[in-house]
Amino acid sequence: MSGKVFLIGAGPGDPELMTLRALRKLQEADVVVYDRLVSDEILALHAGGARLIPVGKAPKCHTVPQDRINEILLEEARAGHIVARLKGGDPMIFGRGSEEAAFLMSHGIEVEYAPGITAAQGASSSTGVPLTHRGLATSVQYVTGHRQADKVLDLDWKRLADPDSTLVVYMGVANIGQIAMGLMTENLPGATPVLAVGKATTQEERRMVSRLDRLAADVREAGLEAPTLFIIGKVVTLYAERPVAELLGQAHG
Repeated sequence: MSGKVFLIGAGPGDPELMTLRALRKLQEADVVVYDRLVSDEILALHAGGARLIPVGKAPKCHTVPQDRINEILLEEARAGHIVARLKGGDPMIFGRGSEEAAFLMSHGIEVEYAPGITAAQGASSSTGVPLTHRGLATSVQYVTGHRQADKVLDLDWKRLADPDSTLVVYMGVANIGQIAMGLMTENLPGATPVLAVGKATTQEERRMVSRLDRLAADVREAGLEAPTLFIIGKVVTLYAERPVAELLGQAHG
């Protein structure tokens, strides 16, 4: 008999932010196929005797291509195993969960989901910066800051440059200068505050406050690396560790 695959969201990093369902599904698995950003603390929660298969990707370093990941999941399920496909954040938000599910279901494999807290929510809770706030932001937009195989970043800048919305950029370190320029080209003010959060909710979390018109330079100077999330918009003025006047002050020089 074929096994099944659980698509599990491990959350943003802190093991306490895993859902009860995610934890239960992880502990039911015979095999755990996990991404690079899944922490050792979360991996340690698997059932004793479960086999661990790393398939992590780093920027411009996909040691296990997506097609091969799909095949591993299929092979393990066909062998009758219960497979936990463990992903950082939520598997349905920039996690390719739906692609893997479609592949598996097309081959007759049963798939179940265990959602996870996505990085934007984790960063919001750890920093105290809301994603929406009455009078500042009536909506929030999530966008990925890179394209597969380094293709051109052809985002809808006009839609994203909404001063009454919060923009959250995932996986955007490498292209943050282009992103900032695209938003300013569509008249999002250069003084718009930005909060960058690296490795949100973990013990290695890093934070940096900037503004749109000097964001790229500040990211370089701070040496921020992936995974870093960018929260762009007026809600950042609520960040308690920097005064509003400083956030909205005139650009240097």
